[in-house]
Amino acid sequence: MAQDAPNKEAHAGGTGEVTVRRGLPAGTERRAAELYWDAFGRKLGPALNPPDKAVPFLAAHLHRDRAVCALLDGRLVGLAGHQLGGRALTGGTAADVLRAYGCLRGLPRLLLLTLFERRPARGQLVMDGIAVDPAVRGRGVGSLLLAETAAVAAEHGCREVRLDVIDTNPRTRALYERRGYTPVRTVRTPYLRSLLGFGAVTTMRRPVAATAPDRENAS
Repeated sequence: MAQDAPNKEAHAGGTGEVTVRRGLPAGTERRAAELYWDAFGRKLGPALNPPDKAVPFLAAHLHRDRAVCALLDGRLVGLAGHQLGGRALTGGTAADVLRAYGCLRGLPRLLLLTLFERRPARGQLVMDGIAVDPAVRGRGVGSLLLAETAAVAAEHGCREVRLDVIDTNPRTRALYERRGYTPVRTVRTPYLRSLLGFGAVTTMRRPVAATAPDRENAS
């Protein structure tokens, strides 16, 4: 697991400070899963519903070293996942899905989950979603998470960060654009709108200036 990078802080309003660090702190898995589900439950719902089963499933299969997180007074208020070395923030094998949901209900869920699989090209870091507590939105937390994710990409020798954003999430797309991401492709899937709640996915990329990888922390 990668070691924590030096903390970066920014005033987020109120009396506390937001601290950005790499890796989810031990014991925050449930909170991380709740934030992730709040951000992506509409998208992942058909595959992982009901929420009282989905959140524990996500929490049990997170890769803690594949995240950048934001803490406010020690409480997790945001996270951005990424995929490197064949592992992403969210995990779980086909066997895990079948074990949690049963074979009869699990098989169609596996088919839906394959729709969300994304593999990085050579020299890419793929983001695995960004989630921010609604109570701190508008305070720059998302921008801090994106900046630190770009730093992770650079330190691993990546040339760019790639991510996907759905058409029903214009707020997040606007954040990406402000942080230097440009759209490169949009796949329209209107036939999935009634099932998944969105009808188009746009791929966006942001170049990064690669630095020498930290061999001790790269994993």
